[in-house]
Amino acid sequence: MKNTMEKYNVSRETIELLKAYEASLNEWQQRMNLVSKNSLSDAWNRHFRDSMQLFDLLPQNAEIVYDFGSGAGFPGMVLAIVAKEKTPYLKFKLVESIKKKTMYLKHVGEITCANVEIINERIENIKPETADAITSRAMCSLPDLLKYSKPFCNKNTKLIFLKGRSYLEEVKAAQREWIFQLEVLPNQESEDGVILIITKLRHKGEKNA
Repeated sequence: MKNTMEKYNVSRETIELLKAYEASLNEWQQRMNLVSKNSLSDAWNRHFRDSMQLFDLLPQNAEIVYDFGSGAGFPGMVLAIVAKEKTPYLKFKLVESIKKKTMYLKHVGEITCANVEIINERIENIKPETADAITSRAMCSLPDLLKYSKPFCNKNTKLIFLKGRSYLEEVKAAQREWIFQLEVLPNQESEDGVILIITKLRHKGEKNA
């Protein structure tokens, strides 16, 4: 496992925390559907490494990161565990509307001592605050993600979304309503995936500040 993690430059202690997280995922999956059954046997690559690759994309000096639709904690919880070693001041706010999943997230937060706040609420019902970055994976389409993200954005907020092979269609749909700067990066852990980096988000009817 060490060789597979070298490119992410994390300590043995961080790897041990992630392994404890993986063990808890296997345990809790027996009681509730946290991830797809097909992905569980390869969870280390499909979920953990997939999430970890986003860490270096977070803005320097970021203080608050929101993770929308956290589910079982990917990518938000994994990033918070990495941040525990590298940027312990960085606070992650994981938003998940399904209560049983937030119970699991709280459990992982406790066993890893990650700097996380678990929010059991729908995104549109949260009082917005400005985030330095927003992450999300497999929650909803890009146009909807942008709609949810906008109240949490200022001109410097960085949106980091893991997307699949249909991302171009989602981008085109989003551009009908939104103006933004876009960078598309390859997903280092999935041949079918990409990472969308979106900045300077504004609605088409909004004046450019």
